Parts: sequence; structure tokens; C-alpha cells
Amino acid sequence: MTSPASATATSSVLRVSELSKAYNGILALDGVDLDVRPGEVHALLGGNGSGKSTLIKVLAGVVDAEPGAVLQLGDSTQSLDGWSSDKAYEAGLRFVHQQPAVFKDLSIAENIAFGTEFPKTRTGGIAWKQLNKHTAELLERFGVHASPTTPLGELRAADRTRVAIIRAVQDREDADTGVLVLDEPTAALPPTEVNHLLDSLRRYAASGQTILYVSHRLDEVLSVADRVTVLRDGKKVATVDAKGLSEADLVELIVGRSLDRMYPEPTDAPEHDVVLSARGLSGGPLTDVSFDLHKGEVLGIAGLLGSGRSELLRMLFGAYKANAGSVSLSGREVRFETPSDAMAAGMAYVPEERQADALFQGNSVRHNMTAGDANSYFSKLLFKHDAEKRDSATAISRFLIRVVHDSQPVETLSGGNAQKVVIARWLRRKPAVLLLDEPTQGVDIQARAEIYALVREATEAGCSVLLVASDPEELAHACDRVLVLRNGRIATDVRPPLEAHRLTELMNLAESVR
Repeated sequence: MTSPASATATSSVLRVSELSKAYNGILALDGVDLDVRPGEVHALLGGNGSGKSTLIKVLAGVVDAEPGAVLQLGDSTQSLDGWSSDKAYEAGLRFVHQQPAVFKDLSIAENIAFGTEFPKTRTGGIAWKQLNKHTAELLERFGVHASPTTPLGELRAADRTRVAIIRAVQDREDADTGVLVLDEPTAALPPTEVNHLLDSLRRYAASGQTILYVSHRLDEVLSVADRVTVLRDGKKVATVDAKGLSEADLVELIVGRSLDRMYPEPTDAPEHDVVLSARGLSGGPLTDVSFDLHKGEVLGIAGLLGSGRSELLRMLFGAYKANAGSVSLSGREVRFETPSDAMAAGMAYVPEERQADALFQGNSVRHNMTAGDANSYFSKLLFKHDAEKRDSATAISRFLIRVVHDSQPVETLSGGNAQKVVIARWLRRKPAVLLLDEPTQGVDIQARAEIYALVREATEAGCSVLLVASDPEELAHACDRVLVLRNGRIATDVRPPLEAHRLTELMNLAESVR
């Protein structure tokens, strides 16, 4: 966090007034004001469609604002009419996006040089010694412990993001000039990497760097931000000090209702109707895991990274080898050699890495939704496109997927809508068991609530759900019961009432806790 003096400063390094932007006559931003003070971490929050991305694009000069908006940077005040990316750069605005444009096969030094230019020798060649020396100084300054010649791909994910940040701010001698805009910098990071990056941001802020921070993860915001601005439906709801706020407070600002009303009510799933039963499962990090999943139940799996949460789901889906143990589905013992075997038996699986493992990049929303049962559209070697379109339209409406049209590329969707496409693909098959691994990772709070409403709708129709989530608050609100994994074993079976702080304790306490 920044110092009290800087956090309470009344001057602004960045101030935007009366910012509006319309698309096809619909206001994406409606008279928004924003002020960011020197040396603070200022969080920008809001659900899908709130206007966050549009505001960032306007500041970056890639989207034009409506006439009348005013921008103040330091002592300079100007109209946003004619604002451009070159002007933003000259004014000291630097942007690092959710998926940093880095080159994993090139060295750290080469990646850094792309932010400005490669130094040249007298003969016009690249001055590698000078470049490596400059890079080493930057890495030391920003606390990245690596050699300039190290291929970027060998760094952990958090350090790759830090290199992208270094590249963005390297040409400014003083850390207290301009604004660094970070758009969802932790969305693609595993949990263990998030804290490394947040620690770096705290150090940057402490040295005087001003940061505008966009994130869906409310716990991160509360741990790193000095102030928070919340947008809803294109309008500013409030700008408040982060100190003293809770996640529940932020949820109410973002969506206009309390956290308790964001999730469907837990059900009383019958404990005698067992759909999935595991006994003595062992393999990889898992040792002697046994449990029962009942019809219509949402059973949560809590545990720290490395506890075996994801491996358990993959093992049940036939994607991870079990060395011992047995699994029964609807009373019959099954042994899935491949995911295809599991799918044929009525299992469905939404993996943690949706971009890499669940979405068909470059394909349309429609094709992503129907991929699970594409064979059903063939008739005498002809593909029934009209039937596919009708089913796609029905699914878009039923699963609350916000798209312009179903033929748009799936990679153009927000994180929440992309995840709903993946979930729609599986739920259209009416699975007996749905395995969900971090289904709301990188998803805003509103889309999170919609996803869990769809999950509850499925359980009411008879589906049973095994849910892995890192957020204890999410597990407490979304599940009927929670198993806590520690070191590959089930440490305890937590029954209602489920409380986030108790789940946190159980995840972190010694294995002897029962």
C-alpha cells in the first residue's frame, strides 16, 4: 500500500470529466468522472458492460470519446477530442493488458527492447552489451531475479507480467510520473503467482508509481488498492477509500445488491441417492481419496494449490491415471481410460484453463457450443446448419450469453460469457455429473452469480456437481457440502452451515484437523 501522505493527497495525476461514449446510439459510458491521485493504487471495478474496458480504451487513444470530455494529466488540461495512442504515450500513460504481448522464445532483454528500440553500434548492428546492461539494471530495480539473456518462457507467469510492466515504464526515469494502467494483470496467473505480482505492485506504489488497476478479484483489490471507483451500466456509482471495505461492500456497489443475494439457496440434496462414489483413489498427489456425491448436490472441493484438487477431477474424467482405487457411477463400477469413455457415461468436465483447454479459438460461438454433440447434426452426410442455428439461439437465451451474433469468434467474448459458452456446451448434453474446476476464474461478480444460477438449475433437473474453487467465500455460498483436501487426502467433510472463514482455517491447518 502507499504511504498515508500520498493516499490522502488531494491533487490528481489523472482526472477525466464528463466522459461519454456511445455505440450505435447506446451509451457505454455516461458522463463518467475519474480522478487518480499521485502514488496511489486506484482500482476500477464493475461487471460486464459496466464501461471499464471502454474507459481504458478511451484513455489509451484507441476509442474516441463523445465531444465534451475533458482530460487533465498533471498540470495539463485538454479536450479528449482528437486524443490518440501517440498522445497517451507522450503524456506518460502506459498500459499492460490481461494477456501481455510478450515473446516467450526471445530473451528478456529482447522483450524489453521492443518497448523502445534496440541500441545500435556504430556499424548499425545491435549493441547487445549495452542492451543487456540496461536490462540487468531494470531487472534489479524491479526485483526480477533473472539474467537478461534468459528466454522469457523460462520465467514464471508473474515474472513475465512484471517484464511487460518493466517494458511499459522503462523510459521514464522517475517512478512518480505518469500512470501505469493494468487491465486484469492477474487473470491468467495461477494463485501462487498472484501474490508475487501483488507484492511487486505494492513496491511500485511505495516508490511513487501511480497505478490504475482493473480486476474482477475483489480480495486482490482490497489487499492492494488505496481507493476504488465502481462503474455500473456506464455510470460511476462511487469512488471510495478501500480501507475498511469488505468484499460484501464491493459486491453491493458493483451489482446493487448484497452478497447473500448473489447466489442461489443451497438445497437439501438426498444423502441416500448416491450418483458418484470414489473409494481409495490414489495417483499423482492423491492418496486414498474416498467420498460420495449425491443426486442434485453441489459438492465443493477446497484445498491449497498442490493439494490434488484439479487432479481429482481429471482422474474422475479419465484424463489422469489412477494407480489404485475404484469409481462407481449410479451404482455400477466404471473405469474410464479416456475422457470419451467418461462423456459416454454421462460425465462432463469444465477445466480450469478455458482458453487453452476448453475453447476452440478461431471458431464461432455457435460452433463452440455445439461441438459436444456435432454428430447429431449430420443426416446422410449432410450437416443440418439450420437446426444448429436454432439450437444455438436457444442456448444463448437460456444460458444468458451476451453476444452480438452467434457467428462471432469466441475469443471476442468477455471471460464470463466465454465460460458460459463452455458450460452451455456441457449442460446441453444433460450430464449426470458435472465437474467444474475454477469455473469463475477471471469472471466478474455478476457473471459469477449467473453461472451458479445455471449450475443450480442443472442440479434441480437431477445433475450432480463436483466444484473446485480457490475462493472460500464462493465455496461457502455455492455448495451444499465441502470436502477439504490436504496433501492429497480428504482432511474433513464440512456440513452446513458453511462459513468462509472456517473453510479458510481448515485449508491451512494441520492435516490432523477433523
